[in-house]
Amino acid sequence: MHTLTQDLSPELERLARRRAKAKLGFYTHALIYAVVITGLSLLVFSQGKAWSLWPAAGWGFGLLMHGLRVFGTLPGHALRERMVERERAQLREAA
Repeated sequence: MHTLTQDLSPELERLARRRAKAKLGFYTHALIYAVVITGLSLLVFSQGKAWSLWPAAGWGFGLLMHGLRVFGTLPGHALRERMVERERAQLREAA
């Protein structure tokens, strides 16, 4: 049987697995955030208070940063990729 992993070099296979793991980690983080903040909000709002908005906002910001990091839209991502490529070129020249 033909599988897609046979078409990829070992380096690309590792990269694909690492990216999939990072995305799964983000989705797990988002699910835990939703469950915990929903439970906390239900508990707090049933007592007529609204302080659960602060943890939701703080953790939400952390979740946003996690998402930006995983999906590669943070400033500097392109810079890091250029630096990695430059290091690869230097290692090829040295070999």
